[in-house]
This record gives sequence, C-alpha cells and structure tokens, in this order.
Amino acid sequence: MRIALEHPARPEVMALIGELDAYQSSLYPAESNHFIDVQALAQPGVLFAVGRDAQGRALACGAVMVQEGWGELKRMFVRGQARGQGFGAALLAYLETQAHARGCRQLMLETGIRQPEALRLYERHGYRLRGPFGAYAEDPLSVFMQKDLTGGPGAAQ
Repeated sequence: MRIALEHPARPEVMALIGELDAYQSSLYPAESNHFIDVQALAQPGVLFAVGRDAQGRALACGAVMVQEGWGELKRMFVRGQARGQGFGAALLAYLETQAHARGCRQLMLETGIRQPEALRLYERHGYRLRGPFGAYAEDPLSVFMQKDLTGGPGAAQ
C-alpha cells in the first residue's frame, strides 16, 4: 500500500469520492451529510491523501482541512474490497503526521452513528468524544471526536 498527498480532481479519485458520497447517502439523510466537494478538497490548506494498492489502484482517501493550530478530518473512506487490510489505520496515521507537520495540535472530526467500523478505528487511535465544533450543530446521527497531537501524531491523549 502506498499513501501520498494527491490532487482530488483525478478521474480515478473522483470516482472514489463518488462512491463515498453514494455510501454516505445510503446511510444518512441529506441534512446529516456534511460533504465537501472536489473543489473544496483542492484548496490550499487542505491535505488530501489517497491510498493505493500495489497495482496503483485508488482504494482509500481522506483529508484534513488545516485551520489555525487544528485540523478537521474529512472524507475518510476505504473501498469495500480493501476494508480489513489496514488502509484506514495507515491513512489516518499518514494524515495525522502531515497535519502535525503543518502545525495542527489537535484533530477533530464528525462521523455518523451508523459507521461502527469508523468509530472503532478512531477510538483505537486515540480519538475521544466531544461536542459539536465549528459550524456543526447537534445531530442525533452525528458523532464528534477529537485527538490531541501535541505529543506527536501517534500520541493518544
């Protein structure tokens, strides 16, 4: 597996994002989906990473929207055929390292209650529950989490 920062407007990556959107839309109503589009993912201050297999196929993606001293984890997704192979953990660790190198002392995220695998991944990697942040409002379908990166990207505080 190879993980690197990439431009999100590549056709294969856009197809991956399309799968993510379809997956999220199958789980949650529109008002509980907090999509950001390819244009937003391509903006300065957004770290967008793609995980590829040995044949170069895009199988996972994720992003961090870097703010002043913190970042928001967005668009984390692993294609079904690649789940259970460590892509999610590797992608998360890579994004944490990249965000930390750019001055993020904390990562925050919003995910949904109908994604137990994602919740377990975040909990295993030191993310803890918190309330809504930024422009998010309370939503019974949302889970908000954060991780302190002050001890380094692998540190769970």
